[in-house]
Amino acid sequence: MIWRTLGRMIVVPLSLAVAIAVAGFVLVTLGLERITQTVSGRGDDFGSIGILIELVLSGGILASGLTAIPALAVVVIGEVARIRASLYYIVGGGLALVAIPILARLGSQSVALPEVVVMQVCATAGFAGGWIYWLLAGRKA
Repeated sequence: MIWRTLGRMIVVPLSLAVAIAVAGFVLVTLGLERITQTVSGRGDDFGSIGILIELVLSGGILASGLTAIPALAVVVIGEVARIRASLYYIVGGGLALVAIPILARLGSQSVALPEVVVMQVCATAGFAGGWIYWLLAGRKA
């Protein structure tokens, strides 16, 4: 019992760190792809440079330390409730990362939702991070 608890205390933070790194990697690479499409004018609905500015501003917000709070909430709830379902961690990771640009808008004068492109990039990165966390630690919660 003690060894299992000690093992979870080691595995959970390491798995969370790896999942955050993977989500950050997906966020940056997919974000760069969207920026490239915007600048070159090849995207479907990427006609304005305003979307590029939105991605850059959201990237600055995502780089802050407060972005880990929703992800920590998903992990703590999953560990305490002993949730082993991959769907919980995948959807929870996506929602946790999508919540960041929305919550960041609450403090600004603009009440409009972030661009759809920003939400898509954040959701995809969150899904990847949630899946990695489930793969490393969530299966044995």
